[in-house]
Amino acid sequence: MQKLDQTTRTTAEVRENCHTPVVTFTPTGKQIVLLISVLAGFLTPFDGSAVNIALPAMGAEFHMDAISLSWIATAYLLAAALFLVPFGKIADIYGRKRIFLYGIAIFTFASFVMTMVPTTNMLITVRIIQGFGGAMIFGTSVAILTSVFSPGERGKALGIYITAVYLGLTVGPFLGGILTQYLGWRSIFFINVPIGFIVFILILWKLEGEWAECKGERFDLIGSVIYACALVAVMYGFSLVPDATGIVLIAGGIIIGIIFALYEMRIPVPVLDMRLLTKNRIFAFSNLAALINYSATFAVTFLLSLDLQFTKGFSPEQAGLILIIQPATMAVISPIAGRLSDRVDPQIVASVGMAGTAFGLFLLVFLTESTPLWFFLACLVVLGVGLGLFSSPNTNAIMSAVEKRYYGVASGMNGTVRLVGQMLSMGVAMMLLAYFIGPAEISPEYFPQFTMCLHYAFGIFAVLCILGIGASLMRGGRNGNRQIGKM
Repeated sequence: MQKLDQTTRTTAEVRENCHTPVVTFTPTGKQIVLLISVLAGFLTPFDGSAVNIALPAMGAEFHMDAISLSWIATAYLLAAALFLVPFGKIADIYGRKRIFLYGIAIFTFASFVMTMVPTTNMLITVRIIQGFGGAMIFGTSVAILTSVFSPGERGKALGIYITAVYLGLTVGPFLGGILTQYLGWRSIFFINVPIGFIVFILILWKLEGEWAECKGERFDLIGSVIYACALVAVMYGFSLVPDATGIVLIAGGIIIGIIFALYEMRIPVPVLDMRLLTKNRIFAFSNLAALINYSATFAVTFLLSLDLQFTKGFSPEQAGLILIIQPATMAVISPIAGRLSDRVDPQIVASVGMAGTAFGLFLLVFLTESTPLWFFLACLVVLGVGLGLFSSPNTNAIMSAVEKRYYGVASGMNGTVRLVGQMLSMGVAMMLLAYFIGPAEISPEYFPQFTMCLHYAFGIFAVLCILGIGASLMRGGRNGNRQIGKM
């Protein structure tokens, strides 16, 4: 369907205040913007994937059970998801460069504090602060990149950016395993500090201009609070299932989410313009496909890291070397898929990628305590190809489906569905761990139950990806968007 028509804005004042600053970038300037985005794109996924490898070591130091371990990853994701859409809108109003800069500073500072945390509660608290800074980064980096690069070169730029994301995912398990084994898990967070500092200096020194296409708009605080309550209720509920309280919280979160959608459709300047979803088919179904994809894949690394180190007896370094296969494959495929999506309908490339991901997850259902390593590696390669083919074409479709004034919100929405999907994925893992193992450390007596947990998890994730193929195909083609017209 067509891009959201600017003439449908409810107030003339909003339309007057929303303007596009003219910033001309030379080829060199564009490369500098790309470098900054690439470094930021590397930073946060590196942190997340490295932490997954370090979880057993962190759990051993603080004597944490399986559910508490999952909260180390989930707390960061939850905080990032809570603030991502609000910060995407704030960036459109006050400037994407400014919010991007603040996000880098907060994330870097929180990473430094993580090297000194003495207790489990403080560890999870600082992870929440990291997520807060991460939300500022997620909600602006893709928007800035999309603002600078024209549609004809955007797919290539996004492909390079997503390659950096996957490079962070690739290096994370390998370097995280080495650091954990030889220097301790705290050293993982120290690595973030110099990288964050370099990005901070580059933004101040080299990133010219500012992007605030909606300067003067009023920020929707009430909608942001309702949105946060919905996410917190759902995610905390997942950690309590199968207890009745958990089910009630999940149901309550869904109801609050519906209230949020209805409220956003009634106010003139919402934090999330629901017309982007109700009147823009490509944008809506591309985000739905992304939500399903991340819901089905994020917890895979978390679960396989535990399986390799607990059940199979690998060291953190060895587990990292094995898990590097999937993101390394993704890093090779993503730039190819990004360039392909500039010439071929992104719907086709992304749908093929979703099908490949479903097949890889189906293969993982057959893992046992005695599965040979070659089968394990083959599954990771198939998953990497599928995810590489899906991600950059789907991101290209999302960002190309809206006009410039919505880049911050669209980037925030894209990041939000990624984080919400990742949270739902961790929610499924938490729910299954709670059901099969409960509040206990993963020890040899629980290995059969843990393996059963893996079978159910990968089966659920494979079914989700099959549904995701349908969502990817339902978005409609690029040509259909042209027929209806652009703004």
